[in-house]
Amino acid sequence: MLKITKLFTLVLSFIAVSVFASETPQISQQELLTAQISQQELLTAQKAPNHNIVVLDVRSEDKYNHGHLAGAINISYDEVEGNLSQLAQYKGSTVVVYCRSGRRAGIAEKTLAEDGFNDLRHLTGDMNGWLEAKLPVVSSGHSH
Repeated sequence: MLKITKLFTLVLSFIAVSVFASETPQISQQELLTAQISQQELLTAQKAPNHNIVVLDVRSEDKYNHGHLAGAINISYDEVEGNLSQLAQYKGSTVVVYCRSGRRAGIAEKTLAEDGFNDLRHLTGDMNGWLEAKLPVVSSGHSH
């Protein structure tokens, strides 16, 4: 009976995370690229950006080092809660969250939303979609 209860709890937890992840507004790959280019142009022109975007990669450090979106901050999904004080500086920003396929990003988004982050976006397709679209990634200090 205890195993059935644990299995039931696990299934409900997965469903809750899946539902929450689907409630987080999405941002497409092209929208993110366009927003990042606009933000970079403003910074290059020595003007303050009018829309600050922070990209949060919640995969493991090893996966991040192997390849990530340019400018992404890496905090593993299971370490987000312990790093909320570090992330607090981004509460006024649009925070775009991604992982490999979406499940872990949903967990991180839930934690961030509960801490008062109110402008969260989920990257459509996550890293799998980014790679399938052959969009640029950075690893070991080099772009691909």
